[in-house]
Formats: sequence, structure tokens, C-alpha cells
Amino acid sequence: MEPNFYLERKLRREGYCFVLGIDEVGRGALAGPVTAAGVILLSDFFKKRPPSWIKLVRDSKKLSAKQREFLYEKAIGQTDLLCWASSSIGEKVIDEENILQATKLAMEAVVRKIVPLASILILDGNFSISSDIPQKSIIGADNKVFSVALASIVAKVIRDRLMISYHSRYPRYGFAQHKGYGTKHHLAMLKKYGSVIIHRQSFRGVKPS
Repeated sequence: MEPNFYLERKLRREGYCFVLGIDEVGRGALAGPVTAAGVILLSDFFKKRPPSWIKLVRDSKKLSAKQREFLYEKAIGQTDLLCWASSSIGEKVIDEENILQATKLAMEAVVRKIVPLASILILDGNFSISSDIPQKSIIGADNKVFSVALASIVAKVIRDRLMISYHSRYPRYGFAQHKGYGTKHHLAMLKKYGSVIIHRQSFRGVKPS
């Protein structure tokens, strides 16, 4: 299934002019933050002829790194058509709270950054966040709702760039390749060298068994 504008259009007809689609990346990683992003499609997005690049937008997991980078650069430059915000919650909070709570905190921070515009939230998942703004939680929204799919791309590129920057500091772990997820190489390096400050100490594979 390719994401479409059906829900955004429906909600706009119901009076919700600024639909904020939110998604996150990094929940399953062993290192680095969880990053959330939100995208609002502005009125001109629906009035003007859509740019050709939007046909490529889908769940970030279904795109190559090169495709995600291309779409990210296109999207953030379209200030007349959309607005966006992102937020990351680091490994310390993830360990202190838990990954679900950290994910919610990241999403709530996105809402606070963009709250003057947002009139309703669309979340990818089966949970809600703390907000006075009406919200809908949809499992697989990044496969169904365009703004959520685009948010997933924005979040993925931002987090991937951060993890690549960590690679130069901790090259033996291979963060540039796996972005903190538990690959065979990553787990082997953890076993051989132990963890570093950006590892999530509460996660299996990092904490001593």
C-alpha cells in the first residue's frame, strides 16, 4: 500500500485544517536516541499542483538511504507547502523511563514545537501521547497516511546522520552501517569491547546477561 492524502483531506473537510502526522525511528536500536518527526501539509499543498517527488514518498523502511536523503532535502525546502519539526530523546532517558515512554516524550516535544499550527494529530502506533490536541492513533500509519510517511523519512534521515557522526567517535562498532541496531557485527563488538556512553544500558545485548 502506498500512502495517500485521503485522511488529511477528510479531516480538513471536518474542520481540522492542520493535520500533524507524526512518526518515530530508533525504538529497536541498541544505541543512540529515539527520534520523532512531524509534518503538516499546508493549504497550498492541496491547492497547487503537487511536486513530482511526492510520488516517491512511502514508509522510510521501504526506501534506500539515497532515496530518503533525496526526499528529505526536497521536503524541508518546501516551506510554502509543508512545515515540520523533529525531536530526539537520548539513551539516558530511554534507560531511566523505557523506550515507549521515551518515544512519547519525543512525539510530545514535536507537538510543542509546532503546536500553534496543529489542529489534530495522527500517530503511527497504538498508543496516545499527552496533548490537549485531538489525536488519532493508527497502526501502520506510515504505510497509509502521507504526512506520517513523510515524517518517517524526516526522522530517519535526521537520526541516521547523527549515528553516522557517532561512527567517527566510535569506529569499531560500525554505527555508520547499522545506525545502532543489533547486527551480528555490533553484538560482537559489544561482547568484545563492552558498551560506550551512547549505548542503551537497559537493552538486551548491551546489559550484561
